[in-house]
Amino acid sequence: MGTVTVVPASAGSGDVTLLDLDPQQMRARLTEALAVYVDAMGYPPGTDLHRAPMWSEHILRPGWRAVGALQGDHIVGIAYCYRGDHGQWWHRQVRDGMRRAGWSPDRAELVLADYVELTELHVSPGVQGAGIGGRLLEALLAGRSEQRVLLSTPEVHAEDNRAWRLYRRAGFTDVLRRFRFAGDSRPFAVLGRELPLDTSPSDHPRPAGHPTSAVTATPTTATPTTATPTTEEPTT
Repeated sequence: MGTVTVVPASAGSGDVTLLDLDPQQMRARLTEALAVYVDAMGYPPGTDLHRAPMWSEHILRPGWRAVGALQGDHIVGIAYCYRGDHGQWWHRQVRDGMRRAGWSPDRAELVLADYVELTELHVSPGVQGAGIGGRLLEALLAGRSEQRVLLSTPEVHAEDNRAWRLYRRAGFTDVLRRFRFAGDSRPFAVLGRELPLDTSPSDHPRPAGHPTSAVTATPTTATPTTATPTTEEPTT
């Protein structure tokens, strides 16, 4: 388990250490990581039992990587990603959404040909506001070989939460807005940017009528959140 960095936390709460988690370590701490996910998303008890098989299956995907934020020996933040592929449910959903939104096949392929999917990024409410989400994002995507990163996150009025501010600061731009994944009634945004993160982002190609939107909003207590839809299926 490699130490990535130390994030100074708020007074009295203790420093937060970011650690790479290998597959064995992730499986051993899956229950704890899922508890952070449920707490951060405000989901009802039992949601973790539904998501555990999916998170376990994701560990097997090419390019999977996870970073945990630990305070002492307790996970207070979790993020993971893997290489996107045309056979994955999320990829097929996004490609179909891009087609329906007016993207030409060639332009959609330019975005979807070589990307890493930022699948989950969650920080416990008790340690939000210390920059942990941003550090998780940086650590997780450092050294990736893919050309770009894509993610989906729930839509929020006026983009007014920490998740949206984090992604806009990091240079993420719109791919799809108010998109609904099959089986999930919530509207999502699909966002992306080129890699590496330490370079100035350039806009993804997009059809007319899909401008980049960057909104500055007042702080709220919402957690930085990247989430796959609750209905995602394993690869078939």
